[in-house]
Amino acid sequence: MNDAAHTATQKPLKIQDMTFRDGHQSNLATRMRTEDMLPIAEEMDEVGFWSMEVWGGATFDTMHRFLAEDPWERPRVLKRYLKKTPFSMLLRGQNLVGYRNYADDVVRAFVDKACEVGIDIFMVFDALNDFRNFQTAVERIKANKKHFSGNICYSLTERHMGGEVFNLDYYIAKCKELQAMGADTIRIKDMAGIVAPYDIHTLISELKKVITVPIHLHTHYTSGMASMTYLKAIEAGVDIVDTCLAPFAMRTAMPAIEPLVVTLQDTPYDTGLDLGQLLTLGEHLEKVAPKYRDHLATNRMAVIDTGVLAHQVPGGMISNLVSQLKEANALDRLPEVHAEIPRTRKELGTPPLVTPTSQIVGVQAVLNVLMGRYKMITTQVKDLVYGLYGKTPTPVDPEIQKIVLKGYKRGETPITGRAADFLEPELEAAKQKIGDLAKTEEDLLTYALYPTTGEQFLKWKYGVEEKPDHVKPKTLEEVHREDEMISKARNEARVGRG
Repeated sequence: MNDAAHTATQKPLKIQDMTFRDGHQSNLATRMRTEDMLPIAEEMDEVGFWSMEVWGGATFDTMHRFLAEDPWERPRVLKRYLKKTPFSMLLRGQNLVGYRNYADDVVRAFVDKACEVGIDIFMVFDALNDFRNFQTAVERIKANKKHFSGNICYSLTERHMGGEVFNLDYYIAKCKELQAMGADTIRIKDMAGIVAPYDIHTLISELKKVITVPIHLHTHYTSGMASMTYLKAIEAGVDIVDTCLAPFAMRTAMPAIEPLVVTLQDTPYDTGLDLGQLLTLGEHLEKVAPKYRDHLATNRMAVIDTGVLAHQVPGGMISNLVSQLKEANALDRLPEVHAEIPRTRKELGTPPLVTPTSQIVGVQAVLNVLMGRYKMITTQVKDLVYGLYGKTPTPVDPEIQKIVLKGYKRGETPITGRAADFLEPELEAAKQKIGDLAKTEEDLLTYALYPTTGEQFLKWKYGVEEKPDHVKPKTLEEVHREDEMISKARNEARVGRG
């Protein structure tokens, strides 16, 4: 190919970096502190990422609950160091960064404040793919002249894309709907790492025929397919993919950027990113990572979960199931729970297994195994069946609906309208309850989203109560002392055996 023809076919792949958000959320329980991001923030700004996702998802919850950091300060502080690279956040539609649908007044105030503190791109998704739950958030994103990334949750009921629910027609129709809503980009959000390489090639190829905005792919390495999936998506014409720097990549996070950069070098998809620069950034992460190693899963030899290829249950959902069964001294019943999940999921309307529906389905499946089917029903399941999370992909089983909604406080006939239309405004009541402890708009929103833990955080923030040890950061010096003690104990044990 001559130089002119080669240039004409160039389509450099754009990269969104997930290191500061989903990388440590997936692999290190979202425990990375802002202080460990700042030393490489300016260098990250020079890489040339399309965007960096730095906020949203579980970060808001974990920061105030476990790190005693004000979530609103992270994007604000990072913006002082990252002046060129756009910031993105993961927003759960009407759920925002919580686990239920909030009233419209909370959504409007939250999005406006997020724009103010530095968010440029909003990755908006809904656990049921009910885009009516985008409405209020998107109105404020557009009003603030920010980028609306319309996300569709990728899910399956078969081994591959197809079947009666999550088939090619479903995804094409949903993506058309997002484009009609004014999405600036459309992102396929594969939270469980279950999209197969040839399936994504088919999906991206067909979307490119009908979608005019850039197409973005997000997947996790959980099943081991992610790098192959990215290559097939790139060949099909995907515009943007999500990666992490190697120390925080793979396992249940995203593919690593470094091998992808080398793979695409001198091809039409060449990212143009500097491998040496990326390796230097990774070295910093390797130095600080020991502070968070206690949160890294070490219970298996494999760094991928091949089981997800069969049961399709996301890694975070698996850990929650294991925790619940351990508390009930019933870990031996995990295979029964795996078998129960698809049955419960189908009865509850076949929701994609992503926060919060993965927890809703998972907890009910555990209760069905331990207590008998629907003998004990969570409030969240009742809210889901009633319609407070939106419209499920398939109808809820009529018999299960009767059982779940019997005596339900809101009524026994499900709603069919936009879920938030049935919610009363919340901010004024929250303001009255929290009183003077909330000194800023950010404080009030933190409390409105998380009344119990939010109030506790505000007491720590303003010195009403002392921060407990579990929210104080572990230093590298402490980690090194622990290493020395472990090494000494091992040596002594070897001498004893000798």
